[in-house]
Amino acid sequence: MLACLTPHLRVDSVLDLGVQRLRDLGIESLLLDADCTLKRYGMTRCAPDVAAWIKGLQEATFRVCLVSNGHGRRIGQLAESLAVPFVANACKPLPLGVKAAMHKLGAARHQTAMIGDQLFADVMAGRLAGVYTILVSPMGPEEEPWFTRLKRRPEAFLLRRLDATTGSPPTSPRS
Repeated sequence: MLACLTPHLRVDSVLDLGVQRLRDLGIESLLLDADCTLKRYGMTRCAPDVAAWIKGLQEATFRVCLVSNGHGRRIGQLAESLAVPFVANACKPLPLGVKAAMHKLGAARHQTAMIGDQLFADVMAGRLAGVYTILVSPMGPEEEPWFTRLKRRPEAFLLRRLDATTGSPPTSPRS
């Protein structure tokens, strides 16, 4: 069970994931959570540096898709502003949305990464789908709905336990 909640890699921000770093990991397709991963909860658009990061990935031939538990209209508007496909109402932590996004992109599992800010949604969905998982620090978690904030404490506890077990946060190897 713990393996399903353990990200392959942890970074502070998606901006820490440059083209070369992703290529070194063998990643060609990125499945991106939206809220608190690409933008603060409640915002309708990403910050300019995040939008530029996504555009840079697309220019470098990475396939990108939003995968969110958010509602279709809201996530669709964000996806349109970024010129990327999306899967809304993804039912994370179930792997259904991750698999649907891979199908949309024509992505191979071993070349795909799920990037998000929650262990109990993004990382678990990615792990259950068999893709590489990257956990980012949440943007503006204090603005999240109560049901998401409720999960933050057990996630923090689990991350401390994982760090104590391994000696440090995971930084890149596939496993």
